[in-house]
Amino acid sequence: MKKLAIAATALAFTATGALAQELNIYNWGNYTNPKLIEKFEAETGIKVTITDYDSNDTALAKVKAGGHGFDIVVPSASYVPIWVGEGLLAETRPDQMENFKNVDPVWVNVDWDPGRKYTVPWQWGTTGVVVNTKYYDGDIDTSAIFMDPPDELKGKINVVPEMGDVMGLAIMYYGGKPCTDDKELLKKVRDGLVAAKQHWLGMDYGNIEKFAKEDLWAGVNWNGSTFRMRLQNENIKYGYPKEGYVVWMDSVGVLKDAQNMDEAKAFQNFIMDPENAALISEFARYANGITGSEAFMPEDMKTAREIQIPAELKDKGVFIPTCAPETQALYTRIWTDLQK
Repeated sequence: MKKLAIAATALAFTATGALAQELNIYNWGNYTNPKLIEKFEAETGIKVTITDYDSNDTALAKVKAGGHGFDIVVPSASYVPIWVGEGLLAETRPDQMENFKNVDPVWVNVDWDPGRKYTVPWQWGTTGVVVNTKYYDGDIDTSAIFMDPPDELKGKINVVPEMGDVMGLAIMYYGGKPCTDDKELLKKVRDGLVAAKQHWLGMDYGNIEKFAKEDLWAGVNWNGSTFRMRLQNENIKYGYPKEGYVVWMDSVGVLKDAQNMDEAKAFQNFIMDPENAALISEFARYANGITGSEAFMPEDMKTAREIQIPAELKDKGVFIPTCAPETQALYTRIWTDLQK
């Protein structure tokens, strides 16, 4: 790690010889381990500022608008090709960085960034449902929890505001496949979501404490976030919808107009170190895609249902692809109706 500190510090010098000690990260809220940032700052002398967002669309719109001041962003897999296609990400060539050797081969030649020329793994997981079993003792492995809620859960449901995940779950609930452009099926999805929404309490992002304190009882949520809820309230369980659930990966990319390009590259290399990747997972409770990190992660992640998918449901997980622009436009229209 001393080599990394020296290299990153060397990178941090500008052409004038002044030390640039800043890095501005734009990431999902409550998703970055403070210990990770403290360690990076201590080893490199680079001061990190983190700004939160609550959805892929929020992040994309903010950066496209310009004047953002960010260096790093953490988009989900289905959005990376959009960022690249829009010319928003720099080709930083993580595949040529020292720590790239630690990336699990499964996550190297990925569809959204073949060979990893733009991004490095941050975390990966699933999107399913969360239920407080104190208030509901029925089947939790179904998207009916939010699409056709049982009476005892109505009015206590929260659905995360991430269009790709919610649309994916709803489409699979009605027997379709993500990125479908079947108009008849999408009308069912639209009508089903709008009808279901009357039984939801909200569509909020930051809800770990609300579930732990039992202000919320059920909804659509991510596995790691649900894991963190359960650590505060043992009645909370994570469900994998048998109709189909979403598998995803978030990756760290550097913005093409980053003001601190070398510092951002140093951060990409830093998080591909197994011990540092483990810090990411320790906090947010998702797997990370870095070989060897398991040795440094909490023991309870090895047996948790939120991480270890039940054998009978493993084949129900679907990695959401990047939809065609015209299909994405249809989904956005449905999403807009849902927000009304």
